[in-house]
Amino acid sequence: MSKKVSVAILGSTGYVGLELVKILSKHSNVEIVFLGTEQSPDISIQKFEPSIDDSNIPITKLNKDFDYRIADTVFLALPHSVSNEYVKLLYNKIQIIDLSADFRLDDYEIYKKNYGTKHSCPDLLNNFIYGLPEFNRDQLVNNKNIAVPGCYPTSILTPILPLLNNNLIKSSNLIFDSKSGYSGAGKNFDMDNLKSSNNYNFYNYDTNQHRHICEIRQELEKKNKSEVLFSFNPHILPIFRGMMSTIYCDLNDGIKEYDIIKCFEQLDNQNYFINFINNQQRVDFFLVQNTNKCVLKIFKHYHDSKIIIISLIDNLLKGAAGQAVQCFNLSKGFKESSGLVL
Repeated sequence: MSKKVSVAILGSTGYVGLELVKILSKHSNVEIVFLGTEQSPDISIQKFEPSIDDSNIPITKLNKDFDYRIADTVFLALPHSVSNEYVKLLYNKIQIIDLSADFRLDDYEIYKKNYGTKHSCPDLLNNFIYGLPEFNRDQLVNNKNIAVPGCYPTSILTPILPLLNNNLIKSSNLIFDSKSGYSGAGKNFDMDNLKSSNNYNFYNYDTNQHRHICEIRQELEKKNKSEVLFSFNPHILPIFRGMMSTIYCDLNDGIKEYDIIKCFEQLDNQNYFINFINNQQRVDFFLVQNTNKCVLKIFKHYHDSKIIIISLIDNLLKGAAGQAVQCFNLSKGFKESSGLVL
């Protein structure tokens, strides 16, 4: 039996951190040796999530007390601007899988403009692989430094990158209309925004100003090798988890719906966690909640020159913790799906 990988999770008591604990505590190739928290040390993780079996898991300790020498890999489930401080301390000493936005962007000036904070190690920005496994699988193998994509970018890039790569859609006038469960806003989200007396709320926010726009643009233009013009309109739903991006595209001249279907069928066939539905089945959040899959479906537009795509993920799993473990599996030579639910 091969030796287990010793894993630490900093930020283990947040929504994403707890999802990491759930997955990795059942991963046959992993031993959790450290659970970090910012404010709640010396507590069983089961106090934060009763479904976790804590019999072989250490109690929480302060993030700052983590000693890298006890672990092979550290998952950083920390806020942006906090995560990079730990990377500065841990870089080249341990494998780092960062779930914040601190190492997704290649350009420090763009990071500073969008996140409004200084970065402690901007010289390392280009030393992290962007962890979208379906498109960067080979680069993730044996890689020590991985930046896990954001949830909105994952739901948008997964269907759009192959369409651009195959020259099937126009790179102008793309519309990304996304809806997310409120867990994407973190544990400090004010539920009064969504619930009042017996009524539930639903609203858009940061239209064409959201921080994830620069990440989406960066990855689209890398693939397209030229400018990509799009609008992005995110919304918060009165549900805990799940994300749906409705995407409106103009097809390139001579391209038909059948060409999009073929592209998505190939994407499905080549990737364990991509599920393209090409029948009358309804696609909804129930299909993706508590799984690591991305469900895709296409719909006809009023004109044959346009197409509508629905892309669904669980924002906490394929949009965060599940994708991080998928990257970890590839980096260590494990089966890509180890520990993950389809």
